[in-house]
Amino acid sequence: MDKNILRQEMIQRKGQFTANSLRELSLAIIARLLAHPRLQAAQTIMLYHSLPDEVYTHDAIKQLSAVGKQVLLPAVIDEEHLELRPYQGENDLQLGAMNIFEPVGAPFTTYEQIEVVVVPGVSFDANGNRLGRGRGYYDRFLLQVPQAYKLGICFDFQKVAHVPTDSSDVPMHEVI
Repeated sequence: MDKNILRQEMIQRKGQFTANSLRELSLAIIARLLAHPRLQAAQTIMLYHSLPDEVYTHDAIKQLSAVGKQVLLPAVIDEEHLELRPYQGENDLQLGAMNIFEPVGAPFTTYEQIEVVVVPGVSFDANGNRLGRGRGYYDRFLLQVPQAYKLGICFDFQKVAHVPTDSSDVPMHEVI
C-alpha cells in the first residue's frame, strides 16, 4: 500500500469517531504513556500539543510539567524545520503554523538532554514504522536526537500490519 492511500484510509477511520469519543479513547493511551518507565525516569521530554484528531496530550503536558519534568513542544519555524521550546504553561501558548498551539519564548537547543520523544503519527506498524502527515518535520528532527527513546502514540485503529517506508523515515523504539 502506498503512503497516500494509507493516509486516506486513516482519515476515513478517524472520521467514524467524534471529537469526544477520540478524547475518551485517549485516556487509556495517555495512562499507559504516563506509567511508562522511560517517561517516568526522564527529566527532559519532548511531547506535542495535539490536534483534535490526535491522541489528546494537553493534560499529560500539564501533569508532567507539574511534577517537575522539562516538557518541550515543537514549533514549526519554516517549511522544513521544527524548533523546540519549553512549555511554560497554557498562557504561553499561541496558535502557530498548521493551527497547532506552540510555546512562545526562546528555543531549547541542548538536544542531547532529551531523553524521550513522544511522537504522533497517522499510522504505525509493529516494527515501529511511522507514517506522518507527509511533510517530514518529525523525521528530520528525530535524526538530531539519536540518544532519545522514541515513543509513538496513536489510537488502536491507526495500527496496521505494514507502514510503507523509505530511507528518510525514522522508526520508533516502541508504539503505545
